[in-house]
Amino acid sequence: MEPVVQGRVIVMMGVSGAGKTTIGNFLAEAASCAFLDADDFHSDTNREKMRKGIPLSDEDRKPWLEMLCNSLKERITSGKVTILACSALKKKYREILRLADPHYFPGKLDCAVKFVLLNVPVQVLADRLNKRLSNGEHFMPPSLLQSQLELLEIDASEGIIEVDATQNPTIIVETVRASLIQRKIF
Repeated sequence: MEPVVQGRVIVMMGVSGAGKTTIGNFLAEAASCAFLDADDFHSDTNREKMRKGIPLSDEDRKPWLEMLCNSLKERITSGKVTILACSALKKKYREILRLADPHYFPGKLDCAVKFVLLNVPVQVLADRLNKRLSNGEHFMPPSLLQSQLELLEIDASEGIIEVDATQNPTIIVETVRASLIQRKIF
């Protein structure tokens, strides 16, 4: 009988402007694995709300998170390693993503879905968002930054890896990889 190969997911998390997509893409390239951006899974309705500066509610996010969970479950059960860029601001949102691991149950410490928080000071985030807006690069307006910061919950019991994301992207990726290797995740 063939051994069951279980994949894993590394979620690059944080508020808008933290660098999730940039670092996630670089990390996926360095690890020779797939990259997914949770923004690509948002409904047109959610995107339009954000474009208008309206924060998403838990009800808006739930179908989006469930769709992500289902996509990740497929990848995990087929033995694939995936890097996901996703805000994952609240613990309950991360719990939905953890359910992509068919062996996970709430409170279980070992899970195929791991989280890396990209820490960035508020002023740097605001500067990045304003630059992105002026370049027409993203649908998320800087006016929603404060609502995201207010939603961000970090629980030490979750074992989230925290990384200073103000450095050069290459250094950030090296730091993330070293942390993942040290924890035997990569």
